[in-house]
Amino acid sequence: EATGRFYKVPLFLIIMQALCWVHDDLNEVDIGSYILKVCGQEEVLQNKHCVGSHEYIQNCRKWDTEIKLQLLTRSVICRDLARTSKKVGTYKNFFYLIKWDELIIFPIQISQLPLESVLCLTLFGILNQSSGSSPDSNKQRKGPEILGQIDFPSHAFDIEYKIPQAAKTTVHHSIETLEKPLREHLLAILSKDNTIGLSKEDKEFLWEKRHYCHSHTSSLPKILVSAPHWDWASLPEIYSLLQQWPPLSPLAALELLDSKFADQEVRNIAVNWIETLSDDELTDFLPQFVQALKYETYLDSALVRFLLARALGSIRIAHYLYWLLKDTLYDPKFGVRYEQILGAFLSVCGKRLREELEKQTRLVQLFGMVAERVKQTSGSARQAALQNGMERVQLFFLKNKCRLPLNPSLVAKELNIKACSFFSSNAVPLKVALINADPLGEEINVMFKVGEDLRQDMLALQMIKIMDKIWLQEGLDLRMVIFKCLSTGKDRGMVELVPASDTLRKIQVEYGVTGSFKDKPLAEWLRKYNPTEEEYEKASENFIYSCAGCCVATYVLGICDRHNDNIMLRNTGHMFHIDFGKFLGHAQMFGSFKRDRAPFVLTSDMAYVINGGEKPTIRFQLFVDLCCQAYNLIRKRASLFLNLLSLMLSSGLPELSGVQDLKYVQDALQPQTTDAEATIFFTRLIESSLGSVATKFNFFIHNLAQLRFSGLPSNDEPILSFSAKTYSLKQDGRIKQVSVFTYQKRYNPDKHYIYVVRVLREGQVEPTFVFRTFDEFQELHNKLGILFPLWKLPGFPNKMVLGRTHIKDVAAKRKVELNSYIQSLMNSSSEVAECDLVYTFFHPLLRDEKVEGIDGIARPTVGGEVKLSISYRNSTLFIMVMHIKDLVTEDGADPNPYVKTYLLPDTHKTSKRKTKISRKTRNPTFNEMLVYSGYSMETLKQRELQLSVLSAESLRENFFLGGITLSLKDFNLSKETVNWYRLTGKRSHF
Repeated sequence: EATGRFYKVPLFLIIMQALCWVHDDLNEVDIGSYILKVCGQEEVLQNKHCVGSHEYIQNCRKWDTEIKLQLLTRSVICRDLARTSKKVGTYKNFFYLIKWDELIIFPIQISQLPLESVLCLTLFGILNQSSGSSPDSNKQRKGPEILGQIDFPSHAFDIEYKIPQAAKTTVHHSIETLEKPLREHLLAILSKDNTIGLSKEDKEFLWEKRHYCHSHTSSLPKILVSAPHWDWASLPEIYSLLQQWPPLSPLAALELLDSKFADQEVRNIAVNWIETLSDDELTDFLPQFVQALKYETYLDSALVRFLLARALGSIRIAHYLYWLLKDTLYDPKFGVRYEQILGAFLSVCGKRLREELEKQTRLVQLFGMVAERVKQTSGSARQAALQNGMERVQLFFLKNKCRLPLNPSLVAKELNIKACSFFSSNAVPLKVALINADPLGEEINVMFKVGEDLRQDMLALQMIKIMDKIWLQEGLDLRMVIFKCLSTGKDRGMVELVPASDTLRKIQVEYGVTGSFKDKPLAEWLRKYNPTEEEYEKASENFIYSCAGCCVATYVLGICDRHNDNIMLRNTGHMFHIDFGKFLGHAQMFGSFKRDRAPFVLTSDMAYVINGGEKPTIRFQLFVDLCCQAYNLIRKRASLFLNLLSLMLSSGLPELSGVQDLKYVQDALQPQTTDAEATIFFTRLIESSLGSVATKFNFFIHNLAQLRFSGLPSNDEPILSFSAKTYSLKQDGRIKQVSVFTYQKRYNPDKHYIYVVRVLREGQVEPTFVFRTFDEFQELHNKLGILFPLWKLPGFPNKMVLGRTHIKDVAAKRKVELNSYIQSLMNSSSEVAECDLVYTFFHPLLRDEKVEGIDGIARPTVGGEVKLSISYRNSTLFIMVMHIKDLVTEDGADPNPYVKTYLLPDTHKTSKRKTKISRKTRNPTFNEMLVYSGYSMETLKQRELQLSVLSAESLRENFFLGGITLSLKDFNLSKETVNWYRLTGKRSHF
């Protein structure tokens, strides 16, 4: 709590506290002349903000690292990048003259065209593949390539357009005055997250009812896109609507910069609303603003002026604007426009900043040449090429210190050549180690790639960063690792390297292949770096939270081609993904199948860390809750993500080229579902990911290895679920005779049949009797099959029984079949008949000694809690069964729990509802909705909700694990109630 208060303290109080050590009277000190600088970075904290609002402080808190700040006076701050008034010129590209002898006629009246209509002629080229080559379906999608855009000569005179005046009509209606069917139809259209999917009928209806929508401010883009005409005669009505509309939030107004809105008045007003964005927010969304420049009709536009003005006020914005403009110079259609805007920026940014950016550009060129050379060589020559290349780069640093394109706060003074290397992947990227110019700073490590388009990685990482900020704003810290990535030109760029991290492949090879094939490699790796219990618990918690964030982010963005070489883990437990070459559902193909069949990556070794072991625990319920909470928070901002991705449609990314790609994200966010329905949906996704074929196979191999190589399950667990220990022939004595003597009916805890087995050992006069269920016999058979896969074992009785009407007959038949099975088993090879598994099965248990004759078995202690969400709307009661924890069973075996409910009184038993069955767990997660429709609130106040938790069994009756009865009159049904309830031993009568 004290730590939380510290992060809310204004920075000037920290400065005052520091100054108290050297000044007796602060009244004589100009506190405003002091600032706090980040050690190791050319970055200062804003005095007007609180401590926790700064990204550096947030990262220190996330990594549990020490916060290192320097107290300095403003006069010593580096002002090398201050702007001067000297301007530089711009340059023009040269294009070949192309003649095209073809007449094109557009059957459109010019008077009906919008004012901003532009005639664009673009030359495309289609790559001809040779007939003998086969397309590689695993490569990114490629369509016709743009070879160039034809520029028309400018007029020798200026053309001035007169913008029509807005109509002087003021018409506002309340949406509540509409008839109910019309109101509901209008609200359904307004609730859509984006203009995607608006039908022609939707648009006509929306435009007709536009004057009823003023109270729904964010609906303006939908209304404008529904306008039937944008000709001169239609503009006064549109402008009138626009001027009377309440201001949109800056992020909502961003949609009005999309290609759908070319009108200058619309774009001018949008920029006016956007101007309130903070510098940090503008930096986050800068790639979309740069793409929106393509949709400007004129170079001298409000958006261009806005970006240039904000760049002049912030070094950070100026820095990233430069590199984003630089990267777009290769755009074959809009490269000339971006060159002009870049020229304008360089003309006004100031000499020092311009020289700094030129240094960065030169450094990138040098790294590019080294990377190309290393990639082209092979074998031992690569190391020599790297050494020679890095020595040339070192000559650059003899004359210059240089800021990194990735982060303008980081200044490098030289290379650490000995620490530089290259990665062995196909692109052979460089690992570059640079020495920080700040003696208090740590070494800077980055990757430099050539031959790969990093723009898609940039976009995916930007979306994940925005998700993380949304979660943090809502108080949910998922411990996400956000690293920087920057495309510095065509098919090249830089990526920040996250320290103290390894790929899952490297971890699993170290602990999996050379170990015992268990699901423990990640846990053991974390334990190595976090040896104390407190450290390991913290690392496990970081893993649970970050894994939840990764699952949500990768699912929403459709990030595919996930394998253990592009998922990484920090030794602090933070998991993160790298390499985003496949996204928006464009999965890698294996023949005609998608390699990514699970919704996201959640493997058994990840589940092991989350659970703290092999069995599900309440920690996994925390993981599910975190996933569902994070998913619902992103769903609430679906329109933001759709708008941001829509603005990138013209960026040239092969996997983000059309509305169908946006539709993937829209569908992933389940726009028309409630939070409860979305929680159920995402829970099923988690189950699907854990239950994939690959994961099941992994668990099988795990179990096989445990039995074949160690003879015992992991963690010294019992070899049979109902026996606390393992017993052998040497301990108990050789078995002479064994047979199924009879069967008995038992009533506690529920009606079932148990088989009495007569065992006579050498040296014994009287036989002993052990009591075993059919399921326990089946467990013996299954584990013998794993332990002795090459031996021919006796056939086991069929478990399938249709109905429960002849249970006694079934038990009688099975008694004969089980006896035959035992005789065959004991007469088989001594390796099988005398193994520890068989002797443990026939060893007398405590329950065998206590229970003689047909006396019932004592009822188990009831325990556990159930988490429910209870809500009511539209004459319907919704009971969401979320989790159950700490269930208790008599024999200690894991039950197969499910939930059954009734609304009492219910003489005809029509109100029964059931969840699915969760297998072999005491801590099941359901997240299932049980619905009671057609009940008034007055009726429900007179009802009780009776809930029972039972375990599903194959032969015997399902047995009772606990229950509760809740009086609905005690609930405020007008709002959702979420709570844990303790289970009691009161049995349901139904």
